[in-house]
Amino acid sequence: MSADSQFQPNRYHDRHFDCDAVKILPGEYYATVEQTLIVTVLGSCVSVCLRDPLLNIGGMNHFLLPNDDATNIASVSESARYGVFAMELLINQMLKLGASKNRLEAKIFGGGNVLRGLTLSNVGQRNAEFVVDYLKAENIPIMASDLLDEYPRKVYFFPSTGKVLVRKIKSLHNTTIMDRESEYRMRIRQSAPSGDVDLF
Repeated sequence: MSADSQFQPNRYHDRHFDCDAVKILPGEYYATVEQTLIVTVLGSCVSVCLRDPLLNIGGMNHFLLPNDDATNIASVSESARYGVFAMELLINQMLKLGASKNRLEAKIFGGGNVLRGLTLSNVGQRNAEFVVDYLKAENIPIMASDLLDEYPRKVYFFPSTGKVLVRKIKSLHNTTIMDRESEYRMRIRQSAPSGDVDLF
């Protein structure tokens, strides 16, 4: 029993850690009760690793606020709604697996200033601020964080123990991270979330 199969997660065997792993891409999330490593690579996107420490249920999302124009208040509000939607998808999935919302703990990562030419709109910083504000409003304690800076990050989350390893990528050999985030940004601009997600 694991996560919603909506995204058909990319499963593989991680040779370094010698365990089953799932890689999530921008716009995806995954939650599990199994001893499965969850991995993602972040640029200006953010990831929240959530865990119910009593039942060892954990999950991770990977998302970006779609709005670049911080001067447009309506857009900022719409953008924050997208972030709320991304968070509620993950939380709902964890509740379905048996987690209790009042036990959830968070570790948060990303928000790097890695998209050249977007420094004026502070994309990464706004993503980081949203996550901190959202978790505070939901009374979910932040146990660890690694936000901002200018480097992409590779995040390894072990839901069964809560351990997170972060590797900062100091030199990019290709543009894959930026390309994925740019493509994701275009996709979410074209399809804003419709309706609300209710927590149960």
